Amino acid sequence: MNILLIGDIVGAAGCDFLEKRLWGIRRRLAADFVVANGENASVGNGLLPTDVRRLQNAGVDVLTGGNHTFGRWELRALLDEDSAVLRPHNYPDAPGSGLGIYATPFGKVAVLNLIGRTYLATNVDCPFRTADRMLERLADIPIRIVDFHAEATSEKLALRAYLDGRVSVVVGTHTHVQTADETVSPSGTASITDLGMTGPEDSILGVGTQEVVERFLTGISVRFKPGAGEVSLCGALVEVGEDGKARSIERIQIR
Repeated sequence: MNILLIGDIVGAAGCDFLEKRLWGIRRRLAADFVVANGENASVGNGLLPTDVRRLQNAGVDVLTGGNHTFGRWELRALLDEDSAVLRPHNYPDAPGSGLGIYATPFGKVAVLNLIGRTYLATNVDCPFRTADRMLERLADIPIRIVDFHAEATSEKLALRAYLDGRVSVVVGTHTHVQTADETVSPSGTASITDLGMTGPEDSILGVGTQEVVERFLTGISVRFKPGAGEVSLCGALVEVGEDGKARSIERIQIR
């Protein structure tokens, strides 16, 4: 089974790119299942139900979230209604779920969405112990994917080590900068510290360059604008066997 994992979708540019090209990319890469982080997909950040439907029609099977998931109140009802839209599961009391189980021609696939606590979400439950509890429910599902939305590289690497051999894939999201450390462990867990961003290249993390530089120079908050220019899709393609063991991982950049 080939699983395409797409880094943080940013704004209208990222959504438009996927809407126009994702089905073609799926065919070219022979991707059987697509997971994308959508917490920044709507203008401003967050995720609106209209953009959920756009991305699902574009070919995304599961949308994961992060610290901006609850930035749009309009999404909250949909989190309870649509099992293909996840939020970090270690929020202690929130609508929706961070664990989804999906039927595919290759059998059931589980996707678990977690958020880190270091420099990011200090008021959430421990992602490590949350993963333990959720994995206990997945004994009969060998293909297990984890999207860990976290700031600190060390926390991402620690969770990767903690889950090694227990899940098929652990990918990091949130920092919008793709890392070059994709690997498959001897235990059969594929990982990459951060998938990167799907959004405008002439930007700083998807946001207009001029506005971000001004904020650093002055220390004064400014209204951010979307970045511009060409759009790139960043992510990874992972091949997983029926036993749930990853066989390969390929870092993806499509401009």
